[in-house]
Amino acid sequence: MLAAMNEEFPKQQLESLWAPWRVEYFQAEHQSDSDFFTEAAQTNDDAAHLVIARRKSAFLVMNKYPYSAGHLMAVPYRKIHVMEELTDSEVLELWQLTIRAQKLLSVAVKAQGFNIGWNLGKASGAGVIDHLHIHIVPRWVGDSNFIAVIGNTRIIPEALQPLYERLTALHRELS
Repeated sequence: MLAAMNEEFPKQQLESLWAPWRVEYFQAEHQSDSDFFTEAAQTNDDAAHLVIARRKSAFLVMNKYPYSAGHLMAVPYRKIHVMEELTDSEVLELWQLTIRAQKLLSVAVKAQGFNIGWNLGKASGAGVIDHLHIHIVPRWVGDSNFIAVIGNTRIIPEALQPLYERLTALHRELS
């Protein structure tokens, strides 16, 4: 029986998940003139850039290519890459936005934990090397299951736009 099933369902088909939206990431990655943090910082259209909240010197934005559903980033408006260049007000607002993100995600996606941190420099895995930012990644018990460990695949269970709408509505409600 298993041999017959294996012939009908080749291994390569079982290891593939169709995610056509990811092509945006690969195309954007090769555009050297693309600076989405600066664009998001300067836009008048927060929804188009997935900006959830703004302060005087920093803002909270969704990651368009998330590690998990609800992956947010706190970003200073100024394009800097060295932490010691942050002003006291930027440090405070980045931390306040990180706390706000944690609260929003606890309610909106029922996050049970968080990975919060900085990737500074290429060696750390930073995707944007010249504009530092804090990652706020919601986590759940059991979210690292066999598919991520064995299949090297993550499943993002919710589209960006509906989650953005929930997060911004919740942000307004809690303000």
